[in-house]
Amino acid sequence: MVGKKMTPYLFLVPSFILVSLFIYYPLIQNIKYSFFEWNTFSAIQEFTGFDNYQKLFKDKVFYQSLKNNLLFAAISMLFQVGGGLVIAAILEDTVFKRFSAIFRTVYFIPVLISTSVIGLLFNFIYTPEGLLNQFLQSVGLESWATGWLGNGDTAIYAVIAMSQWQSIGYIMMLFIVAIQKIPPSLYEAALLDGASKVQVFLKITVPMVKETAVVASVVTLSGAFLVFNQVFILTNGGPGQASEVLGTQLYHSAFVNGDMGYASTIANIIFVITLILSILQMKLFKTEKE
Repeated sequence: MVGKKMTPYLFLVPSFILVSLFIYYPLIQNIKYSFFEWNTFSAIQEFTGFDNYQKLFKDKVFYQSLKNNLLFAAISMLFQVGGGLVIAAILEDTVFKRFSAIFRTVYFIPVLISTSVIGLLFNFIYTPEGLLNQFLQSVGLESWATGWLGNGDTAIYAVIAMSQWQSIGYIMMLFIVAIQKIPPSLYEAALLDGASKVQVFLKITVPMVKETAVVASVVTLSGAFLVFNQVFILTNGGPGQASEVLGTQLYHSAFVNGDMGYASTIANIIFVITLILSILQMKLFKTEKE
């Protein structure tokens, strides 16, 4: 009898070992390292207590990075979650149903392309002689043309725009799957009662995909605070620190400046921010039980 009761737990042991080894142990180690001063090329670790945290909260670059991550998160929520839901609803509408397979493929292809390849592509688009400035000149908006990645006012927006183009297809597919599970009879009844397409979207589609919206929001916000590749490839945080994010600041601290303790502190802050945001979302949408 005892053996039968233990059987389910034995099946969980391999997963528990892997999770402990590759998630919880590194997390605990990283918290420990944040209380030490040490570099990549030395085994000597000097205990400094909360000095790294005090240094971080006095660091102007940290606040610039945090601001850029928050901007990244806000725009991503608007375009990836909001835009992805709207596109998914349009493609699942009866009017566009016959073409939806083609458009789903078109929107999803960027998700499958390497970020490095997309970064090189957008480098050509954003250069002063690139496609974007040529387009602006051709429509009489040459005054808007600029060096998008070399301008401190536009660099972070240029990076964010690239990320939206690449990622919106993934969120769209999540919503398409959720919309396909909604009983068609609900839409038929609403249309028979004289509801408009907008009313059907707001009163039926949005409430019925709430769970998926929470998942998409968590994924999007986590991605916004973990973003690294896009910024590193396009601007490396420049010009100056205009497009620096927490991920690139962590990289520069660890592998350029050799300050691993400070880099561990930044990693812990990223973890705390994403954890708090995820908990708030679950509480806000009351999905913790589901």
